[in-house]
Amino acid sequence: MNKAAILHMSESFMAYAISLDELNIRLRADKKDKLDVSLLYTYKCDDPRLWQEVGMEKTFEDGCFSYYETDFKLRDKRFAYVFKVADENETYYLSENGLEETYDFQNFYFTSFHMPYIHEADFFEPVEWVKDAVFYQIFPERFRRGDFSKDDSYINQAWEDLPKPNSFVGGDIKGIIEKLDHIKDLGVNTLYLTPIFISPTNHKYDTIDYFEIDPQFGDKNDFRKLVEKAHSLGIRIVLDAVFNHMCHENPIFKDVRERGKESKYYDWFYIDGDKADTEKINYETFAHVYNMPKLKTSNKEVQDYLIKIGKYWIEEFDIDGRRLDVSDEVSHDFWKKFRKDIKACKADAVIIGENWHNAESFLRGDELDSIMNYAFTNTCLDYFKGKISAQEVSDKLNMIIMRNRDQANRMMLNFLDTHDTPRFITEIGGSMEKLLAALALSAVYMGANCLYYGTEVGLEGKGDPDCRRAFPWEKLDENKDLLGKIKKILAIKKHRTIKNGDIKIYSQNGLLIVDRFTKEKSLSLAINLESQREFDLSDKKILLAHNYKNKKFGQGSFVIWENY
Repeated sequence: MNKAAILHMSESFMAYAISLDELNIRLRADKKDKLDVSLLYTYKCDDPRLWQEVGMEKTFEDGCFSYYETDFKLRDKRFAYVFKVADENETYYLSENGLEETYDFQNFYFTSFHMPYIHEADFFEPVEWVKDAVFYQIFPERFRRGDFSKDDSYINQAWEDLPKPNSFVGGDIKGIIEKLDHIKDLGVNTLYLTPIFISPTNHKYDTIDYFEIDPQFGDKNDFRKLVEKAHSLGIRIVLDAVFNHMCHENPIFKDVRERGKESKYYDWFYIDGDKADTEKINYETFAHVYNMPKLKTSNKEVQDYLIKIGKYWIEEFDIDGRRLDVSDEVSHDFWKKFRKDIKACKADAVIIGENWHNAESFLRGDELDSIMNYAFTNTCLDYFKGKISAQEVSDKLNMIIMRNRDQANRMMLNFLDTHDTPRFITEIGGSMEKLLAALALSAVYMGANCLYYGTEVGLEGKGDPDCRRAFPWEKLDENKDLLGKIKKILAIKKHRTIKNGDIKIYSQNGLLIVDRFTKEKSLSLAINLESQREFDLSDKKILLAHNYKNKKFGQGSFVIWENY
């Protein structure tokens, strides 16, 4: 037994409430060890001799570890527990003392793991609608132009030309409204818009005015119409929020540049000197660029200002949540306050962070609901580019799930590409078969999935700015076959196992297999990226298949089926 691999942390992603009277308890161990793992438990105020035992199931495996879990109903919210870990030769007890051959159950209150109390205010309440949501990300400047009466003197490039860092083609809110029926027909139920507020750039991630729509995109009346029509079609609206930094031309920062320490906003930023200097760049910024000064988000005045912004667009326009730019560089204490105020404003408003790495410290139920799941994206890229095997992708996806609480996993925003990455279709060499299989994986995987605008017509693009090409609307008719297949894949999100079902990910004879299941129903996905092979599903109800026929799996194929 590899004792060094055995790990448990109380009151963490390895021991947390999944309801007010139910816990999820996890234990990690070496994948090579064949173990029997039990949870021994009592309640803090009970007779210390009254210990009970329940077996734990091995639920996930990654490249190095196995994970054992149990979901445990409580009769008292003050819970004490230890683990019994055994192989054919040894038995150990794991407590806060570490691994021991014996355990002093009489004096458990000194050394056992504890769940001291489950408070309603501390419970991680999931946003139900996100669990099976289908997002559609739009970069507004490049989606569609609908307003031809606006001042378009800023436009400096033809719609069909390849984008440059500072080019404008004229997309706007009216253009999005015009295409809501197309978006709805895809099977989308949530729009995610990159920033739409006043800014000098085409991407708008350097905000001059957080309370006004950029005239290039329209005005508040246009935005209100967008929200109202989207809601009438059952589509929610999530807006980008840039709270880590602002534009150097924002009146707040301009006041600091002009007045220095005399400005009431001086302490809103990190400035080395008496006055902010855009030539010396003597202030902290995003990504070392002078035009994006970083905000001091632990400053109470900054917090109040940003929360006012967050609440304004919910109270005035009834938006459904925010995607938070560079959220991992913003202070934890701000996100805690932001969450409380936003959830008080609209309980089911989703809060999604742009964290590219392990974000467990943000996903404990008191800050973010979820993150953009870049770990999922990277794993898909490695798999569909042929860098890793089905077994390795299974290991990685299982590891990603075991980083977080179940509530966060069910709200993850899973995507293949965004405005910040090369287009997935370009990265995998233009293979439509692999694109469809990857979309199927994102639809069946736990959480919401997100389609980047233009994917439905096979829009390509390398890194920024090429990944932000204008939508080629004339290609809709040319790509009806791809469009129809994507619609069928996205429709899988409606299956009853997707929203609340559990998940199992593994490889079998070179195939990647994902099972989603409840007590009543189960659904499975298999993907084959290797040579043709047989895979008999004659006793299953096939829901969707690509390049699978007569019990044979072609290369770059997938099939989704129900188990009777």
